[in-house]
Amino acid sequence: MSRFSRIERVAVTGSTNEDIAGVLGDERARGLTLVADYQERGSGRKGRSWIASPGSALLCTIALPDALPAADLWIVPFWTALVVASGMRDFGIEPIVQWPNDLLIADRKVAGILCVSRVIGEYAWVGCGIGLNVMRPSNDELEKIVPPPAFVSDVARVERDELLNAILSHADATYDELETPAKVMYAWERAARIPGARYRILRDGETEPFDATALRLVTGGSLLVDRAGEEIEINLADARVLR
Repeated sequence: MSRFSRIERVAVTGSTNEDIAGVLGDERARGLTLVADYQERGSGRKGRSWIASPGSALLCTIALPDALPAADLWIVPFWTALVVASGMRDFGIEPIVQWPNDLLIADRKVAGILCVSRVIGEYAWVGCGIGLNVMRPSNDELEKIVPPPAFVSDVARVERDELLNAILSHADATYDELETPAKVMYAWERAARIPGARYRILRDGETEPFDATALRLVTGGSLLVDRAGEEIEINLADARVLR
């Protein structure tokens, strides 16, 4: 039986990440996936909102079944991105993963990853939050999003439950790779087409972005880039990528 066979569904919630965060470390949360049709407080990195019309996106949080070393928490979002990308490929969809936590189709964001954790001593319980745009809605909600997002339905007709089952299958198949962060790093770099991928980066506190070429992922989650011949390490907490 899969380590991720337990699924609970709700029509509406504030945030699946908030709900899972409240039970991380409890026996009932181990391997649990919480799925919502709509989130009232969907969020991304640094408090940005995740906007998704009811029924248009796969909105879920997957609680890992075991505690991880707290020092390895940083690798979980990269592993989660690989799991989501593998699930999409099962249906002939070829996303590109982008640092730090996005998946793209044709240079437009189709999915975002945001993990939550509960640290107890040297170990941490983790929930992997996923927002994946599946069916393009027929309303004007997308006008609020700049740049406009991509949807799986732009490429293939796939139901949300089909994608979820594929994602959970790949999560189970690759779960043990979390024990070897270097292996996850290498796989993520290949999926992100690194070295060589071009990024436009805006550092916190600055007004002008700069273009750079990604060289490799750094232990801890930073991105090493080449900016006009100078190697610069971009920290997860200090910048964002513009599209």
